[in-house]
Amino acid sequence: MRRLAAVDAQTYWMSAKIPSDQFLLYGFSGLPADLHRELRVLRERAVACPDLGLRVDDRGPLTYPAWVTRGVGDDQFVIHELDEPSWPGCLAAVGALANRQLDAREMVWRLHVFTPVDAIPGMTAPGTVAVLQVAHVLADGQRSSALAAWLFGRQAPVTPVPPPPPFRTAALPMRAVRAARGHRRLEADTAAGAVPPQAVSRPVLTTNNRPDGVRTIRTLVRRRGELPGPTVTVGVLAAVGGALSAHLRGLGDDPAALGAEVPMARAGAPRAHNNFGNVGVGLHPELDAAERAERIAAELASRRQRARHPGMVTASRAFAALPAPLLRWGVAQFDPTLRSTSATGNTVVSSVYRGAADLAFGGAPVVVTAGFPALSPMMGLTHGVHGIGDTIAISVHAAACAIGGIDGLDAYLHRLAEALR
Repeated sequence: MRRLAAVDAQTYWMSAKIPSDQFLLYGFSGLPADLHRELRVLRERAVACPDLGLRVDDRGPLTYPAWVTRGVGDDQFVIHELDEPSWPGCLAAVGALANRQLDAREMVWRLHVFTPVDAIPGMTAPGTVAVLQVAHVLADGQRSSALAAWLFGRQAPVTPVPPPPPFRTAALPMRAVRAARGHRRLEADTAAGAVPPQAVSRPVLTTNNRPDGVRTIRTLVRRRGELPGPTVTVGVLAAVGGALSAHLRGLGDDPAALGAEVPMARAGAPRAHNNFGNVGVGLHPELDAAERAERIAAELASRRQRARHPGMVTASRAFAALPAPLLRWGVAQFDPTLRSTSATGNTVVSSVYRGAADLAFGGAPVVVTAGFPALSPMMGLTHGVHGIGDTIAISVHAAACAIGGIDGLDAYLHRLAEALR
């Protein structure tokens, strides 16, 4: 038994206020000859991975929750029969899974299998879709992708996260002093121009509407060579900037200050299961596509530079030493019903490359992977960008009230497809 790192505990407690389970979709080009035998193989691989045998034990208000061994059970494998055994029908079923969030005290992952599924992108014959549902407390986007890869046959084991040092909270006074000094240095370096300033907040737009009502997911699948930009992430962000600004103008919004919230991995070896931070970048709809991509790439580089500053590092170390009651109290103060006139971004774009196309299910190779970042009270539209091999899936997860209805979503998807060319 080892206690959760502070950031993981915060993630776990926040999930009671804002559901945050991740859904990692993998499409395979074939049907297993014996589905139940294949699930037994997957279970054996899960047993061999320590992270996949955990659950959370929340031991009381004065202590941090702990990771405890649960083992791998049959209840973590679910076979679904689709009313409409097609790719759109499968996506609709995956979207509905968000209504059944995991209780991390019982299990932190579950595998959903849909077979047969027709018209999986890149396939003409029926195939299999497997969706790994992961509680965010267990892993961020990169780590959950590594866990899924292990499950589906990749030989690289998932590196364990070291436990927090004992009595870490005793270091809080010294770390707080260092954090204060680091903050003063950060402010001085920012004023001198040696460090980029903090990202500005964005005025809320229709896409920041509370995601009430119907929620829908769609995907666009492309080859890497078909996408613009120096990197996939930058290319998609630039395309979103052009397509979303035009769409929002049609809804009566002014997208001049349009921006995106982008999850970014922290530098260095992970000290927690969640090793990332969210940064804001402008999408610069006023620029042409090439200039927009250059500006976005520069802003992402600026966010990385600021995150590496000693002032940011010492602040993170002080946070890691917070006593459990203090952090628990802070999370309890968060009110998800409150609205703000500004936000980090007007949409989320989460991008993870999941490696070589070396995964398989029942002998069928993987052909596509996708993910659908969760909606939140201040975010009614999110994008997932996920690649495996040379195939990239750009996913759109939207509440109808944040995109102009279902027809609005289809119109936006058409604009985005055009912008990606």
